[in-house]
Amino acid sequence: MIALIQRVRRADVTVGTDVVGAIGSGMLVLLGVEAGDTPAELHKLADKVLKYRLFSDEAGKMNLNVQQAGGQLLVVSQFTLAADTNSGLRPSFTPAARPEVAEPMYLQFVAYCRAQGLTVATGQFGADMQVSLVNDGPVTFWLQVPPVA
Repeated sequence: MIALIQRVRRADVTVGTDVVGAIGSGMLVLLGVEAGDTPAELHKLADKVLKYRLFSDEAGKMNLNVQQAGGQLLVVSQFTLAADTNSGLRPSFTPAARPEVAEPMYLQFVAYCRAQGLTVATGQFGADMQVSLVNDGPVTFWLQVPPVA
């Protein structure tokens, strides 16, 4: 499971002409579910996302997590993060989880983050989405957790 996180001033997701999710200051999480990902890995990655210190404290150091900074989350499913790009000029999506597996994992990730007390907006799973954001910094990190045994 992969999370590409970005510190944002604002972010929103549009499907067609409808805004389906929007946040103010916080974190945009692009979430890629890989074949074989487990609930244990999901919880470990969610905890890492929520605890990752990418917001500045009063001294200007990145010492605060999204909760400490009073931020919100926008979580968007993005299967292309799981692509195999090691050979050729066209990605292979074989490593990505099938939609019937990925969607419940995505929804569990969102529910877990909400259960921690955060305001969480979402995209629309499987839709053609347009994501707009104002990246703050810019600050962007790629997070993965090793398989949980």
